[in-house]
Amino acid sequence: MTLHWKLVIDADDPHGQADFWAEALGYLVEDNSVLIGELLGAGILPESATVESHGRHAFRDLAAVRHPDDPYEQKSGTGLGRRLLFQRVPEPKTVKNRLHLDVHAAPGQRDAEVERLVRLGASVLRTVEQPGGSWQVLVDPEGNEFCVH
Repeated sequence: MTLHWKLVIDADDPHGQADFWAEALGYLVEDNSVLIGELLGAGILPESATVESHGRHAFRDLAAVRHPDDPYEQKSGTGLGRRLLFQRVPEPKTVKNRLHLDVHAAPGQRDAEVERLVRLGASVLRTVEQPGGSWQVLVDPEGNEFCVH
C-alpha cells in the first residue's frame, strides 16, 4: 500500500509563506474559494475564519501550494500530489529545523538560483563545502532552513 502525504509547515503568516514557496518552487497557491464559499453559505464556517488572498476567500490559518502538473480536487482546490501546507501556530520558531527541503538548481545555475531566492525574501546562512559536493543553506522569510544544491 502506498500512502498519500503532504509536508505541513508551521507558520506565523501561512499566506506569506505560501506566496514565497509558490514563487520559489514554481508551484501554485491553492484556490479553496469555492469550498470556502459553500462552507460560509451553509453557516459551517464563520467569516472570521477567512481572509482575502489573491482576490478570493482563503482560510485564515491555512494556505497550501501544489505542483502545477499534479492532480487536484476541483471542488476544494486541494492538491492530490506534491504539496506544502502552511498552518498558523501561535509560537515562533525557536530552534533549527529537524526536517528541511533541498532544492536543486539546473547544472551551473546554483548561484543564480540563490540570488533569485534572496530577491524573493530568503537569506543565505552559509555555504557548505564537502568532498562529495557543495551547497548553500538558506532560510525562508520565517527562518526555516533549506538547502540549494
